[in-house]
Amino acid sequence: MTRRLPLLPIAVVGVLVIAVTWWIDDRGSADLASADRGPGEVAVQTDETTTTTTAPPYDGWSDPAASGQPWPNATVEGLLTFRGNPTRSFYGAGSVPKTEPDVGFRFPETGGMCGESTNLGTTKVWCGMGWTGQPTIFERSVDGVTRTWSVFGAYDGAVHFIDADTGERILPDFPTGDLIKGTVTIDPDGFPLVYTGSRDNEYRILSTDGAEAVELWSMHADDFSPTKWNDDWDSSGMVIDDHLFVGGENSQFVIVKLNRGYDAAGNVTVAPERAFNVPAWDDELLAAIGDDTVSVESSPTVVANTVYFANSGGLIQGYDIEGLADGVTPTRTFRFWTGDDTDASVVADVDGMLYVASEYERAGTAERSDVVGQLMKLDPTVAEGEDPLVWSVFDNDVRPGGMWATPAIHGDVVYAATNGGRLLGVDRATGAELWSKDMAGPLWGSPVVVDDVLLIGDCAGVFHAFDVSTPGEEPPTLWTKELGGCIEATPAVWGGRILVGTRAGPLFSLVAPDAAPDETTPTTADAE
Repeated sequence: MTRRLPLLPIAVVGVLVIAVTWWIDDRGSADLASADRGPGEVAVQTDETTTTTTAPPYDGWSDPAASGQPWPNATVEGLLTFRGNPTRSFYGAGSVPKTEPDVGFRFPETGGMCGESTNLGTTKVWCGMGWTGQPTIFERSVDGVTRTWSVFGAYDGAVHFIDADTGERILPDFPTGDLIKGTVTIDPDGFPLVYTGSRDNEYRILSTDGAEAVELWSMHADDFSPTKWNDDWDSSGMVIDDHLFVGGENSQFVIVKLNRGYDAAGNVTVAPERAFNVPAWDDELLAAIGDDTVSVESSPTVVANTVYFANSGGLIQGYDIEGLADGVTPTRTFRFWTGDDTDASVVADVDGMLYVASEYERAGTAERSDVVGQLMKLDPTVAEGEDPLVWSVFDNDVRPGGMWATPAIHGDVVYAATNGGRLLGVDRATGAELWSKDMAGPLWGSPVVVDDVLLIGDCAGVFHAFDVSTPGEEPPTLWTKELGGCIEATPAVWGGRILVGTRAGPLFSLVAPDAAPDETTPTTADAE
């Protein structure tokens, strides 16, 4: 049964930009790098020895020190949402093939995941998986049997549930009324729930504790007022402490209290209540861009006690959610304008610094975007009135230019991909461009780095693996694999498997030659 949120008045939110106090990770010397410890551990150095002790639980929504790590405190092991954790900085777990992999399976075995879709008055056939379209991969036990699941949406307008080892369906496809662009989210707390948007204007919660997926609840883009622009849901929701954070192309940002549980028969239940929603724009933004194209396609990022999101007007906002669980209304504490469409998700490092990729399309706002750039590092801890821009990288030689892909952080390097086909390595501290590779653009799939291997597909249908074990140097190619069809989607890595969809229609599983995926054990030692 579908239940919708009641329409509630929208709170008037102040526009003050205030200083935000962050917990900053003291990383110490190079020997105490956070790669050597988990997010709940602290390295302690004496004169001669280094020991690891357990730190107190983090007192907040999302520990920035866990950037690059698996989802903190999750009871489900896996890659559970777009870019894997609340700071959008976890890319999966190895091992990654070091030589050209074999195709483990193709899903579906024949044909492709295709469907007809109408958008803004134009109807066409869409195939496969595109931006952002990252499969989830996770371990789940049912009746004492543990299997590796992959759940993903596609352009055939369905959510698919498959065995990540074999490609066989675990549950029947769940059809929505239109295509699915974004990445689904798997409940991190062990509830058999999947959260997904669709172009059919609905954002849904599905249960997966039976023989088929069942819709427990949905909200419609028209359940909100005021709205602007469009009515799709591309954003990949974030679930923390029984709250769902998600943005819509209706230009609303929404927080839902889920009230998850189980009924007397042991079936999972939800009883969602709208905790907060706010327009993703303000009058200052509308005046600056001169139109109402202000939808939210980015996925929300939670750092400490602040949730960040971007919109297609280029507005980056942060809302203080420290008292959300106690009924305190979130207030805006961060505002930054990139000058152009920002569909990529905000990424945060261990210090709570923000990395933002923006497009270069609007001729009327070039005065701003030509100054702040298309890849930015922002410091949200600066005092009120100070500019949070730390450094900029520019990709504004042609229009459209800039970046649709979400950047990746690995060690001291930021990796970014441009619409024009450049793959960049950028120094995380200074913003200096370390190297650049020309590939077949557009590069909309977000780069991922696991086991010191950077993975990304190009629009000629070639999937690339680069060795980034020597930071700062242009990485050599380890291997390439021709898959066919533009690869706009983001790959997923887990336990010897690489799953990636293409616009040709299918999803592919890539595995090391002559090695079954379950012969390897996922490792996260390389996580920052």
